[in-house]
Amino acid sequence: MPIYEYRCTDCGFQNEYLQKLREPPMKVCPTCGKETFTKLLNAVGFQLKGSGWYATDFKGSGAKPAEKKTEAKPDAKPEAAPACGQGACAACAEPASN
Repeated sequence: MPIYEYRCTDCGFQNEYLQKLREPPMKVCPTCGKETFTKLLNAVGFQLKGSGWYATDFKGSGAKPAEKKTEAKPDAKPEAAPACGQGACAACAEPASN
């Protein structure tokens, strides 16, 4: 919602108000009650509500992201298990009983 600034040309009261874009501009001064309340021309501020992009994309953006720890991957393939006859299985590992 945009934040608009108004000033009364009669009494000098000035304040900011949150207004929807479709709302008509305020005309009656809340202090003196006269219809001399006018919208000032300035950079319009706005307020975001809800859990939109701010909460998901920019919340905590001042903090640096944690460094990712990566493990070095070896270039060589792991050694293959020994084949049968070389002590890989129980039948090969134990000496034959006669």
